[in-house]
Formats: sequence, structure tokens, C-alpha cells
Amino acid sequence: MRPLSDPESDPASHTDAGAPGAPRHPVRSLMSLATLTGGLTELALVGAHALIYPLGTRTEQLRPDPRCRPGEQPPAVRALFAADPLAARVPVVLVHGLIDNHSIFAVMRRSLRRRGFTSVCSWNYSPLLADVARGAADLGEHLQRVCEQTGHERVHVVGHSLGGLIARYHVQRQGGDRHVESLVTLGTPHQGSVLAHLLPTPLVRQLRPGSPVLRELTEPAPGIRTPVTAIYSDLDQVVLPTSAGRCDHPDLQARNVLVRGIGHMSLPFHRNVLDEVAATLAGHRRPRTHAPARAAVA
Repeated sequence: MRPLSDPESDPASHTDAGAPGAPRHPVRSLMSLATLTGGLTELALVGAHALIYPLGTRTEQLRPDPRCRPGEQPPAVRALFAADPLAARVPVVLVHGLIDNHSIFAVMRRSLRRRGFTSVCSWNYSPLLADVARGAADLGEHLQRVCEQTGHERVHVVGHSLGGLIARYHVQRQGGDRHVESLVTLGTPHQGSVLAHLLPTPLVRQLRPGSPVLRELTEPAPGIRTPVTAIYSDLDQVVLPTSAGRCDHPDLQARNVLVRGIGHMSLPFHRNVLDEVAATLAGHRRPRTHAPARAAVA
């Protein structure tokens, strides 16, 4: 993976909130060059996303990339899947966040295909969705269709914001670990967000810290087979406090990755995040279980 010019943007994997990779003091964070750059980038991406948003209203059809054939990939692609060449053929399903659609994955979808993943598609849920559990059940039906179309028994899921919470609910509470090979969440409010108090709609109320849905996700979940990687940022303007983007559950194979200076909407576009997602789906990043994990630059 290529590093950015700003080393502070590199991901840091850790499970200890007090580790060196933990979010920095809010005042110092706001004064950093990385934060200023990240804020400006976020504004630019929000504007660009607003322009391409109409292009994402239609449901995307799953079409395996015919260019991805064994032995024909560039050396970097072959190296990514050297340990498990079959990992490239596991379908990847991308799930967007609240009041959004699959246009948010325009760059990630192309990036994953360029890295050698043969089957990448996005799923749009209804903008009128009022319940996380209902959305999770609908996602489960879509994943089943993907498995039937591709002939694979399991799929990868990448969820941005609310999409990650919907996918986690399906995995943890609806038996979704039977067909979800791995789950990666980007800026997902695993522990809620205080901003959810500003909008009293049924769905947003479920995103408040301590809501019945979030309490349900803290209940015991023994035997879950799907590893979860939660990528969260110290500059997330939507998930507040930013540490709420961590997935901390004793029964889950969870790995938390902190990235610095990247806004909420920028996460699916940022090069380091794209590299981290690809490496995770290819099997190079595994949660550490039964032993404390130390902070490490990914």
C-alpha cells in the first residue's frame, strides 16, 4: 500500500482506547494541519457527491468483471491475493448510509475492481426505511440473491455509516454470519451518536446512544463467525463522540481501525481507507482474539 504524504492519516489498529492510536485531544486535533486539510477535503467531497447523487438512485445489477481472469492480473493484484487466490472471487456488497445511495461508493467500487475483486455491487435500501431490523432483514434477502447469482455461499459486506449498523444487526441478530464472510464498517455509529437527538424520526431515534436497538446489539452473541473491522475517524462530524465508531463487543471478532483527519463522507473515497478495505477483504487483516492487541500502523 502506498502511504500518504501525511503520515498522521495512516490507519492504526487497536482495541485499547488508551493506546497510542486513540483519538487525540479535541482542541489539539482541531488545530492540526491534518484536520484542516481533512475538513476542506470533506467540504469538496460533499459538493461532488451532491452532483453524482442522482446517478445512484437506480438499483445496481451484479455484473462480474470480465477483465478479472486468473493469470491476467497485474503483479500488485496477484500479490494481494497470493495467500488465497480464491478470495478475489468472493462477492462484495456495499451498503450506503442514511439519506444516501450507492453513488457514495463510486470510487470504492472501481477501486476494488481494479484491485482484482471480480464481483462488486451496491445495495440501495428504501429512503423511507424506519427500522434497523427491517433494513437488516431486507439486506439478508439481497445477500441471498447475490449468493444464488454467483454460486458463492458467502459474501463480503462493506457498510458506510448506517449501512454498517444494518449489516452488523443482520450478522449478529438475524443469523447473517452464515453467509457474511467478513464485515467492514466505515464511520458507523456502533455506540450511537449524540447528533441523533436533533432529528426525532423513528429511524434516527434508533441511533441515539442507549436506544433499544443499540442495547440489543450489546447482548451476548456467542458463536458469531463473521469478523468485524470497524474503521472510524477522529474527524467524523456525524458520529459523536468519534469513539462511538468503535465496535466493542466481547463475543465478536472485532478489530477497530482509527484513521486521522478524514471526514465522515470522505471515508469511502480516501486512499488509505480503500487500501485498508481491500487488504481486509483479501484476508491480510485479521482480528486478534483471546489476546490484547497493541496499536500498530496498518
